[in-house]
Amino acid sequence: MTDERSPAVEARQLVKRYGTVTAVDGVSFQARRGEIFGFLGANGAGKTTTLRMLCGLLRPTSGTALIDGIDIVAQPLPAKAKLGYLDEEPFVHPHLTGREFLDFVADLYGMARGPQREERKARLLNLFDLAQKDGELIGSYSHGMRQKIGLASLLIREPSVLLLDEPTNGLDPRSARLVKDLLEELAARGTTVLLSTHILEVAQALCRRVAIIDRGRIVAIGSMDELRVQTGSEGANLEDLFLKLTAGPESREMIERLLEGGS
Repeated sequence: MTDERSPAVEARQLVKRYGTVTAVDGVSFQARRGEIFGFLGANGAGKTTTLRMLCGLLRPTSGTALIDGIDIVAQPLPAKAKLGYLDEEPFVHPHLTGREFLDFVADLYGMARGPQREERKARLLNLFDLAQKDGELIGSYSHGMRQKIGLASLLIREPSVLLLDEPTNGLDPRSARLVKDLLEELAARGTTVLLSTHILEVAQALCRRVAIIDRGRIVAIGSMDELRVQTGSEGANLEDLFLKLTAGPESREMIERLLEGGS
């Protein structure tokens, strides 16, 4: 039985090695129930690898990944039943229509067929402006449309935890705003959202707390105010904090040398 006081998502000293390369090196953090928690880092910092360990797609070299207190390696089925994962490049079956894909996912998770499921499916297709594409195969969808049908496939079964890797990637401004508003509403209803992104404006607008990963290691965790205290940067925005925590003095020196060389 899940302890309601336990974190909804927890990484405990997660490590992932590929031969001599360490992609993730001792990552630990917790996301609380009903929280939008940001997981931030540059491309190649270890964000996606960490998310894939948390959702059970990758087996950690060492460490533990917990969903609602359940070890996803030791008890994969009950843990995965509680979560929905959207990859940065989501796999959505190209030879199905959007409606057929939602049915396929619902069947995989044992959702009962009937009016309630049909109503939820229609509501999601309308929400993401996909109802008018009802007869088109997903293979003809744009990248943004694939992102939206991927999100819809998570929400049709209403998981308690969402792990989202760049969910607004490729979306037009209207659709990106829709996703942000939707995530806020889901969190208000108790869903935990772990949001991995390099779009810092999205993270600052949505996340109560963030963890910043750099070269496979967590370099800071906290709210905006806590990060400002940690870096001694009163009034700084998330972009300033992120750059201060991940771009060392050598980066600033290199920029200065470049500018001096061009003057």
